[in-house]
Amino acid sequence: MEPRAAQLRRREGLGGEQEDRPSREGEPHFGNEECPGNNETHRGPDLLQWTRHMQAVKTQLLEQAQGQLTELLDQAMCEAIQAYPPQDRPVSSIPPASLRKTREPSLGKRKVFINRKSLLDELMEVQHFRTIYHMFVAGLCVFIISTLAIDFIDEGRLMLEFDLLIFSFGQLPLALVTWVPMFLSTLLVPYQALRLWARPQSRAAWTLGVGLGCMLLAGHTTVLSILPVHVAVEYQLPPASRCVLVFEQVRLLMKSYSFLRETVPGTLRARGGEGIQAPSFSSYLYFLFCPTLIYRETYPRTPNVRWNYVAKNFAQALGCVLYACFILGRLCVPVFANMSREPFSTRALVLSILHATLPGIFMLLLIFFAFLHCWLNAFAEMLRFGDRMFYRDWWNSTSFSNYYRTWNVVVHDWLYSYVYQDGLWWSTSTSSASSWDSSTLSCCCSSLSLEEGSQED
Repeated sequence: MEPRAAQLRRREGLGGEQEDRPSREGEPHFGNEECPGNNETHRGPDLLQWTRHMQAVKTQLLEQAQGQLTELLDQAMCEAIQAYPPQDRPVSSIPPASLRKTREPSLGKRKVFINRKSLLDELMEVQHFRTIYHMFVAGLCVFIISTLAIDFIDEGRLMLEFDLLIFSFGQLPLALVTWVPMFLSTLLVPYQALRLWARPQSRAAWTLGVGLGCMLLAGHTTVLSILPVHVAVEYQLPPASRCVLVFEQVRLLMKSYSFLRETVPGTLRARGGEGIQAPSFSSYLYFLFCPTLIYRETYPRTPNVRWNYVAKNFAQALGCVLYACFILGRLCVPVFANMSREPFSTRALVLSILHATLPGIFMLLLIFFAFLHCWLNAFAEMLRFGDRMFYRDWWNSTSFSNYYRTWNVVVHDWLYSYVYQDGLWWSTSTSSASSWDSSTLSCCCSSLSLEEGSQED
Protein backbone atom coordinates (compact mmCIF):
# COMPACT_ATOMS: atom_id res chain seq x y z
CA MET A 1 0.00 0.00 0.00
CA GLU A 2 1.18 3.47 -0.79
CA PRO A 3 1.75 5.91 2.01
CA ARG A 4 -0.99 8.41 2.65
CA ALA A 5 1.33 11.32 1.80
CA ALA A 6 2.06 9.83 -1.67
CA GLN A 7 -1.65 9.34 -2.30
CA LEU A 8 -2.30 12.93 -1.31
CA ARG A 9 0.43 14.22 -3.63
CA ARG A 10 -0.95 12.12 -6.52
CA ARG A 11 -4.46 13.32 -5.80
CA GLU A 12 -3.26 16.93 -5.79
CA GLY A 13 -1.54 16.35 -9.15
CA LEU A 14 -4.65 14.87 -10.69
CA GLY A 15 -6.77 17.67 -9.35
CA GLY A 16 -4.43 20.23 -10.87
CA GLU A 17 -4.48 18.50 -14.25
CA GLN A 18 -8.29 18.44 -14.23
CA GLU A 19 -8.45 22.11 -13.41
CA ASP A 20 -5.97 23.02 -16.18
CA ARG A 21 -7.75 20.84 -18.76
CA PRO A 22 -10.18 22.94 -20.88
CA SER A 23 -13.73 21.93 -20.31
CA ARG A 24 -15.89 21.09 -23.26
CA GLU A 25 -19.36 22.36 -23.67
CA GLY A 26 -22.04 19.77 -23.16
CA GLU A 27 -19.57 17.24 -21.76
CA PRO A 28 -21.31 15.33 -19.04
CA HIS A 29 -19.83 14.77 -15.56
CA PHE A 30 -19.54 11.18 -14.35
CA GLY A 31 -20.52 10.18 -10.89
CA ASN A 32 -17.01 9.20 -9.78
CA GLU A 33 -15.45 12.55 -10.57
CA GLU A 34 -15.03 14.92 -7.63
CA CYS A 35 -15.31 18.66 -7.74
CA PRO A 36 -12.34 20.77 -6.58
CA GLY A 37 -14.24 21.94 -3.51
CA ASN A 38 -15.09 18.42 -2.40
CA ASN A 39 -11.46 17.37 -3.02
CA GLU A 40 -10.21 20.10 -0.70
CA THR A 41 -12.83 19.15 1.87
CA HIS A 42 -11.68 15.50 2.02
CA ARG A 43 -7.98 16.27 1.75
CA GLY A 44 -7.90 18.86 4.56
CA PRO A 45 -8.69 16.62 7.59
CA ASP A 46 -6.41 13.82 6.36
CA LEU A 47 -3.47 16.17 5.92
CA LEU A 48 -4.02 17.77 9.33
CA GLN A 49 -4.22 14.38 11.04
CA TRP A 50 -1.02 13.21 9.33
CA THR A 51 0.80 16.39 10.35
CA ARG A 52 -0.19 15.94 13.99
CA HIS A 53 0.92 12.31 13.92
CA MET A 54 4.34 13.24 12.53
CA GLN A 55 4.74 15.97 15.15
CA ALA A 56 3.96 13.47 17.92
CA VAL A 57 6.47 10.99 16.52
CA LYS A 58 9.07 13.76 16.28
CA THR A 59 8.50 14.81 19.91
CA GLN A 60 8.75 11.21 21.15
CA LEU A 61 11.98 10.57 19.27
CA LEU A 62 13.54 13.80 20.56
CA GLU A 63 12.63 12.96 24.18
CA GLN A 64 14.11 9.47 23.93
CA ALA A 65 17.30 10.74 22.28
CA GLN A 66 17.67 13.53 24.85
CA GLY A 67 17.25 11.14 27.78
CA GLN A 68 19.82 8.68 26.45
CA LEU A 69 22.26 11.46 25.56
CA THR A 70 21.94 13.05 29.00
CA GLU A 71 22.60 9.72 30.72
CA LEU A 72 25.68 9.08 28.58
CA LEU A 73 27.05 12.58 29.20
CA ASP A 74 26.53 12.31 32.97
CA GLN A 75 28.30 8.96 33.06
CA ALA A 76 31.20 10.29 30.98
CA MET A 77 31.49 13.37 33.19
CA CYS A 78 31.60 11.31 36.40
CA GLU A 79 34.26 9.00 34.96
CA ALA A 80 36.33 11.98 33.77
CA ILE A 81 36.16 13.67 37.18
CA GLN A 82 37.19 10.48 38.96
CA ALA A 83 40.12 9.96 36.59
CA TYR A 84 41.32 13.59 36.69
CA PRO A 85 44.18 14.12 39.18
CA PRO A 86 43.98 17.04 41.65
CA GLN A 87 45.89 20.14 40.55
CA ASP A 88 47.58 20.77 43.91
CA ARG A 89 49.08 17.28 44.05
CA PRO A 90 51.57 15.62 41.74
CA VAL A 91 50.49 12.56 39.86
CA SER A 92 51.53 9.51 41.81
CA SER A 93 54.18 7.35 40.22
CA ILE A 94 53.48 4.38 42.47
CA PRO A 95 52.20 1.34 40.59
CA PRO A 96 48.45 0.73 40.86
CA ALA A 97 49.03 -2.61 42.60
CA SER A 98 50.93 -1.01 45.50
CA LEU A 99 48.39 1.79 45.73
CA ARG A 100 45.62 -0.74 46.18
CA LYS A 101 47.58 -2.32 49.03
CA THR A 102 48.18 0.95 50.88
CA ARG A 103 44.70 2.39 50.50
CA GLU A 104 41.77 1.23 52.54
CA PRO A 105 39.40 -1.08 50.66
CA SER A 106 36.47 0.52 48.90
CA LEU A 107 33.32 -1.56 48.68
CA GLY A 108 31.14 0.88 46.80
CA LYS A 109 30.94 4.07 44.86
CA ARG A 110 32.66 7.16 46.22
CA LYS A 111 30.69 10.37 46.31
CA VAL A 112 31.56 12.54 43.29
CA PHE A 113 30.69 16.24 43.35
CA ILE A 114 29.87 17.91 40.03
CA ASN A 115 28.24 21.18 39.02
CA ARG A 116 24.51 20.57 38.77
CA LYS A 117 21.29 22.33 39.70
CA SER A 118 18.62 21.20 42.08
CA LEU A 119 15.85 19.19 40.54
CA LEU A 120 13.16 21.81 41.19
CA ASP A 121 15.33 24.52 39.61
CA GLU A 122 15.61 22.39 36.49
CA LEU A 123 11.88 21.76 36.47
CA MET A 124 11.18 25.48 36.91
CA GLU A 125 12.77 26.04 33.51
CA VAL A 126 9.85 24.13 31.97
CA GLN A 127 6.90 26.41 31.32
CA HIS A 128 4.24 23.82 32.20
CA PHE A 129 5.84 23.09 35.58
CA ARG A 130 6.02 26.81 36.36
CA THR A 131 2.30 26.94 35.65
CA ILE A 132 1.67 24.18 38.21
CA TYR A 133 3.88 26.04 40.73
CA HIS A 134 1.95 29.27 40.20
CA MET A 135 -1.36 27.42 40.54
CA PHE A 136 -0.20 25.93 43.85
CA VAL A 137 0.88 29.35 45.16
CA ALA A 138 -2.42 30.87 44.00
CA GLY A 139 -4.34 28.12 45.81
CA LEU A 140 -2.46 28.84 49.03
CA CYS A 141 -3.19 32.55 48.70
CA VAL A 142 -6.89 31.88 48.10
CA PHE A 143 -6.96 29.64 51.19
CA ILE A 144 -5.42 32.36 53.35
CA ILE A 145 -7.66 35.13 51.97
CA SER A 146 -10.84 33.06 52.40
CA THR A 147 -9.93 32.17 55.98
CA LEU A 148 -9.19 35.79 56.85
CA ALA A 149 -12.43 36.92 55.20
CA ILE A 150 -14.47 34.41 57.22
CA ASP A 151 -12.78 35.58 60.43
CA PHE A 152 -13.45 39.21 59.54
CA ILE A 153 -17.14 38.47 58.95
CA ASP A 154 -17.50 36.44 62.15
CA GLU A 155 -15.32 38.52 64.48
CA GLY A 156 -15.50 41.94 62.83
CA ARG A 157 -11.69 42.21 62.59
CA LEU A 158 -8.75 40.49 60.93
CA MET A 159 -7.39 37.65 63.03
CA LEU A 160 -3.69 38.15 62.23
CA GLU A 161 -2.23 36.45 65.27
CA PHE A 162 1.42 35.43 65.45
CA ASP A 163 1.27 33.95 68.95
CA LEU A 164 2.17 30.48 67.72
CA LEU A 165 5.16 31.79 65.75
CA ILE A 166 6.42 33.82 68.71
CA PHE A 167 5.98 30.86 71.04
CA SER A 168 7.75 28.40 68.69
CA PHE A 169 10.85 30.58 68.35
CA GLY A 170 10.90 31.70 71.96
CA GLN A 171 14.29 31.86 73.71
CA LEU A 172 16.03 31.79 70.34
CA PRO A 173 18.90 34.00 71.62
CA LEU A 174 19.67 31.36 74.27
CA ALA A 175 19.78 28.70 71.56
CA LEU A 176 22.16 30.84 69.49
CA VAL A 177 24.41 31.49 72.49
CA THR A 178 24.54 27.72 73.12
CA TRP A 179 25.43 27.15 69.47
CA VAL A 180 28.59 29.29 69.71
CA PRO A 181 30.64 26.92 71.93
CA MET A 182 29.36 23.97 69.92
CA PHE A 183 30.65 25.51 66.70
CA LEU A 184 33.97 26.61 68.23
CA SER A 185 34.56 23.12 69.56
CA THR A 186 33.88 21.64 66.12
CA LEU A 187 36.07 24.24 64.45
CA LEU A 188 39.14 23.80 66.66
CA VAL A 189 39.22 20.33 68.19
CA PRO A 190 39.07 17.95 65.17
CA TYR A 191 41.56 19.99 63.16
CA GLN A 192 43.96 20.34 66.10
CA ALA A 193 43.76 16.60 66.79
CA LEU A 194 44.61 15.92 63.15
CA ARG A 195 47.63 18.25 63.38
CA LEU A 196 48.87 16.40 66.46
CA TRP A 197 48.68 13.10 64.59
CA ALA A 198 50.33 14.50 61.45
CA ARG A 199 53.22 16.29 63.18
CA PRO A 200 56.60 14.65 62.36
CA GLN A 201 58.21 13.65 65.66
CA SER A 202 59.62 10.70 67.53
CA ARG A 203 57.53 7.64 68.20
CA ALA A 204 57.09 8.38 71.91
CA ALA A 205 56.10 11.99 71.26
CA TRP A 206 53.77 10.91 68.48
CA THR A 207 52.10 8.39 70.79
CA LEU A 208 51.61 11.14 73.36
CA GLY A 209 50.13 13.36 70.63
CA VAL A 210 47.76 10.60 69.60
CA GLY A 211 46.59 10.19 73.18
CA LEU A 212 46.12 13.94 73.60
CA GLY A 213 44.19 14.13 70.32
CA CYS A 214 41.91 11.30 71.38
CA MET A 215 41.24 13.08 74.68
CA LEU A 216 40.37 16.28 72.82
CA LEU A 217 37.99 14.38 70.55
CA ALA A 218 36.37 12.67 73.53
CA GLY A 219 35.79 16.06 75.18
CA HIS A 220 34.46 17.47 71.90
CA THR A 221 31.99 14.60 71.54
CA THR A 222 30.89 15.03 75.16
CA VAL A 223 30.27 18.75 74.69
CA LEU A 224 28.22 18.20 71.53
CA SER A 225 26.25 15.35 73.09
CA ILE A 226 25.41 16.85 76.49
CA LEU A 227 25.39 20.66 76.17
CA PRO A 228 22.46 21.15 73.75
CA VAL A 229 20.35 18.48 75.44
CA HIS A 230 21.00 20.01 78.87
CA VAL A 231 20.08 23.53 77.71
CA ALA A 232 16.94 22.32 75.89
CA VAL A 233 15.68 20.36 78.91
CA GLU A 234 16.82 22.69 81.68
CA TYR A 235 15.40 25.87 80.13
CA GLN A 236 12.40 24.21 78.47
CA LEU A 237 13.12 25.59 75.02
CA PRO A 238 10.11 25.89 72.68
CA PRO A 239 9.84 23.48 69.71
CA ALA A 240 11.51 25.59 66.98
CA SER A 241 14.43 26.72 69.18
CA ARG A 242 14.91 23.17 70.38
CA CYS A 243 14.97 21.88 66.80
CA VAL A 244 17.69 24.42 65.94
CA LEU A 245 19.94 23.05 68.69
CA VAL A 246 19.23 19.39 67.95
CA PHE A 247 19.75 19.70 64.20
CA GLU A 248 22.98 21.65 64.70
CA GLN A 249 24.15 19.04 67.19
CA VAL A 250 23.61 16.23 64.67
CA ARG A 251 25.08 18.26 61.80
CA LEU A 252 28.29 19.16 63.64
CA LEU A 253 28.82 15.61 64.85
CA MET A 254 28.37 14.22 61.34
CA LYS A 255 30.70 16.83 59.84
CA SER A 256 33.38 16.14 62.46
CA TYR A 257 33.28 12.43 61.76
CA SER A 258 33.39 12.96 57.99
CA PHE A 259 36.42 15.24 58.28
CA LEU A 260 38.36 12.76 60.41
CA ARG A 261 37.25 9.76 58.37
CA GLU A 262 38.45 11.35 55.11
CA THR A 263 41.72 12.86 56.39
CA VAL A 264 43.14 10.48 59.01
CA PRO A 265 44.02 7.67 56.54
CA GLY A 266 45.78 10.16 54.26
CA THR A 267 47.65 11.69 57.20
CA LEU A 268 48.89 8.28 58.35
CA ARG A 269 50.03 7.47 54.82
CA ALA A 270 51.85 10.82 54.69
CA ARG A 271 53.86 9.77 57.74
CA GLY A 272 54.74 6.61 55.81
CA GLY A 273 56.29 8.62 52.96
CA GLU A 274 53.57 8.74 50.32
CA GLY A 275 53.70 12.54 50.17
CA ILE A 276 50.07 13.30 51.10
CA GLN A 277 49.78 16.60 52.97
CA ALA A 278 47.34 17.48 55.72
CA PRO A 279 44.35 19.53 54.57
CA SER A 280 44.33 23.28 54.98
CA PHE A 281 42.32 25.03 57.67
CA SER A 282 40.46 27.10 55.06
CA SER A 283 39.13 23.96 53.37
CA TYR A 284 37.86 22.68 56.74
CA LEU A 285 36.25 26.02 57.56
CA TYR A 286 34.52 26.04 54.17
CA PHE A 287 33.30 22.49 54.76
CA LEU A 288 31.63 23.46 58.05
CA PHE A 289 29.36 25.92 56.24
CA CYS A 290 28.81 24.33 52.82
CA PRO A 291 25.61 22.24 52.43
CA THR A 292 27.15 18.77 52.41
CA LEU A 293 28.19 16.19 55.00
CA ILE A 294 30.96 14.59 52.90
CA TYR A 295 34.37 16.25 53.31
CA ARG A 296 36.54 17.04 50.29
CA GLU A 297 39.49 19.40 50.07
CA THR A 298 37.98 21.04 46.99
CA TYR A 299 34.47 21.22 45.62
CA PRO A 300 33.13 22.34 42.25
CA ARG A 301 32.42 26.08 42.43
CA THR A 302 30.18 28.41 40.46
CA PRO A 303 31.78 31.49 38.85
CA ASN A 304 29.79 34.12 40.77
CA VAL A 305 27.07 34.68 43.36
CA ARG A 306 23.52 35.54 42.26
CA TRP A 307 22.33 37.62 45.18
CA ASN A 308 18.82 37.93 43.77
CA TYR A 309 18.62 34.12 43.81
CA VAL A 310 19.79 34.12 47.45
CA ALA A 311 17.19 36.72 48.45
CA LYS A 312 14.46 34.81 46.60
CA ASN A 313 15.24 31.56 48.41
CA PHE A 314 15.38 33.20 51.84
CA ALA A 315 12.07 34.95 51.13
CA GLN A 316 10.48 31.64 50.10
CA ALA A 317 11.82 29.94 53.24
CA LEU A 318 10.37 32.71 55.42
CA GLY A 319 7.05 32.45 53.58
CA CYS A 320 6.98 28.69 54.23
CA VAL A 321 7.56 29.27 57.95
CA LEU A 322 4.72 31.78 58.15
CA TYR A 323 2.40 29.55 56.19
CA ALA A 324 3.26 26.55 58.39
CA CYS A 325 2.33 28.58 61.48
CA PHE A 326 -0.90 29.60 59.77
CA ILE A 327 -1.80 25.98 59.01
CA LEU A 328 -1.01 24.79 62.54
CA GLY A 329 -2.92 27.66 64.08
CA ARG A 330 -6.04 27.18 61.96
CA LEU A 331 -6.18 23.42 61.35
CA CYS A 332 -4.41 21.80 64.30
CA VAL A 333 -4.62 23.99 67.41
CA PRO A 334 -8.46 24.20 67.48
CA VAL A 335 -8.72 20.42 67.12
CA PHE A 336 -6.03 19.30 69.56
CA ALA A 337 -6.18 22.12 72.15
CA ASN A 338 -8.60 20.32 74.48
CA MET A 339 -7.78 16.75 73.50
CA SER A 340 -5.88 16.00 76.71
CA ARG A 341 -8.95 16.84 78.80
CA GLU A 342 -11.24 14.42 76.97
CA PRO A 343 -11.39 10.72 77.81
CA PHE A 344 -9.58 8.41 75.43
CA SER A 345 -11.68 6.52 72.91
CA THR A 346 -11.20 4.87 69.56
CA ARG A 347 -13.50 7.40 67.94
CA ALA A 348 -11.42 10.31 69.24
CA LEU A 349 -8.21 8.65 68.05
CA VAL A 350 -9.55 8.04 64.53
CA LEU A 351 -10.90 11.57 64.31
CA SER A 352 -7.61 13.08 65.44
CA ILE A 353 -5.69 11.07 62.83
CA LEU A 354 -8.07 12.17 60.08
CA HIS A 355 -7.89 15.78 61.22
CA ALA A 356 -4.09 15.68 61.16
CA THR A 357 -3.77 14.10 57.69
CA LEU A 358 -4.18 17.22 55.57
CA PRO A 359 -2.05 19.51 57.80
CA GLY A 360 0.59 16.79 57.97
CA ILE A 361 0.86 16.61 54.17
CA PHE A 362 1.10 20.40 53.98
CA MET A 363 3.80 20.46 56.65
CA LEU A 364 5.80 17.76 54.88
CA LEU A 365 5.78 19.70 51.60
CA LEU A 366 6.58 22.99 53.33
CA ILE A 367 9.49 21.55 55.35
CA PHE A 368 10.94 19.91 52.24
CA PHE A 369 10.66 23.04 50.12
CA ALA A 370 11.81 25.45 52.85
CA PHE A 371 14.86 23.52 54.06
CA LEU A 372 16.04 21.06 51.42
CA HIS A 373 15.44 23.44 48.52
CA CYS A 374 15.35 27.09 49.62
CA TRP A 375 17.67 27.08 52.65
CA LEU A 376 20.35 24.79 51.24
CA ASN A 377 20.30 26.45 47.82
CA ALA A 378 20.66 29.88 49.42
CA PHE A 379 23.79 28.83 51.33
CA ALA A 380 25.13 26.96 48.32
CA GLU A 381 24.75 30.08 46.20
CA MET A 382 26.44 32.32 48.78
CA LEU A 383 29.36 29.88 49.07
CA ARG A 384 29.40 29.19 45.29
CA PHE A 385 28.92 25.49 46.00
CA GLY A 386 28.34 23.79 42.66
CA ASP A 387 26.67 20.47 43.48
CA ARG A 388 23.03 21.24 44.33
CA MET A 389 21.71 17.66 44.29
CA PHE A 390 20.19 17.82 47.78
CA TYR A 391 17.24 15.59 46.87
CA ARG A 392 15.94 13.52 44.00
CA ASP A 393 12.46 12.84 42.64
CA TRP A 394 11.11 11.34 45.86
CA TRP A 395 7.56 12.13 44.75
CA ASN A 396 7.88 9.31 42.19
CA SER A 397 8.87 6.73 44.83
CA THR A 398 6.89 3.50 44.95
CA SER A 399 8.38 2.21 48.22
CA PHE A 400 9.49 3.64 51.54
CA SER A 401 13.06 2.47 50.99
CA ASN A 402 13.33 4.44 47.76
CA TYR A 403 11.63 7.42 49.39
CA TYR A 404 14.18 7.61 52.23
CA ARG A 405 17.00 7.29 49.71
CA THR A 406 15.81 10.19 47.57
CA TRP A 407 14.08 12.74 49.77
CA ASN A 408 17.26 13.75 51.68
CA VAL A 409 20.35 12.94 49.62
CA VAL A 410 22.64 14.90 51.97
CA VAL A 411 22.01 12.59 54.93
CA HIS A 412 21.73 9.48 52.78
CA ASP A 413 25.19 10.03 51.25
CA TRP A 414 26.73 10.27 54.74
CA LEU A 415 25.01 7.13 55.97
CA TYR A 416 25.89 5.21 52.81
CA SER A 417 29.56 6.25 52.90
CA TYR A 418 30.37 5.96 56.59
CA VAL A 419 27.83 3.54 58.05
CA TYR A 420 26.87 1.12 55.30
CA GLN A 421 30.19 0.82 53.46
CA ASP A 422 32.37 0.97 56.58
CA GLY A 423 30.07 -1.53 58.26
CA LEU A 424 30.55 -3.92 55.37
CA TRP A 425 34.30 -3.45 55.54
CA TRP A 426 34.58 -4.00 59.29
CA SER A 427 32.23 -6.96 59.46
CA THR A 428 33.70 -10.43 59.25
CA SER A 429 30.81 -11.77 57.22
CA THR A 430 29.76 -9.67 54.22
CA SER A 431 26.60 -11.67 53.70
CA SER A 432 25.31 -10.92 57.20
CA ALA A 433 26.11 -7.23 56.90
CA SER A 434 24.52 -6.94 53.47
CA SER A 435 21.13 -6.81 55.14
CA TRP A 436 21.92 -3.27 56.30
CA ASP A 437 20.11 -0.64 54.37
CA SER A 438 21.14 3.00 54.36
CA SER A 439 17.56 4.01 53.68
CA THR A 440 16.51 2.48 57.03
CA LEU A 441 19.37 4.29 58.76
CA SER A 442 18.34 7.55 57.12
CA CYS A 443 14.80 7.08 58.35
CA CYS A 444 15.98 6.32 61.91
CA CYS A 445 18.36 9.28 62.01
CA SER A 446 15.74 11.74 60.76
CA SER A 447 13.04 10.37 63.05
CA LEU A 448 15.36 10.51 66.08
CA SER A 449 16.25 14.14 65.38
CA LEU A 450 12.61 15.14 64.93
CA GLU A 451 11.51 13.28 68.06
CA GLU A 452 14.27 14.76 70.20
CA GLY A 453 13.55 18.24 68.88
CA SER A 454 9.81 18.02 69.39
CA GLN A 455 9.56 16.44 72.83
CA GLU A 456 8.91 18.80 75.67
CA ASP A 457 10.43 16.89 78.58
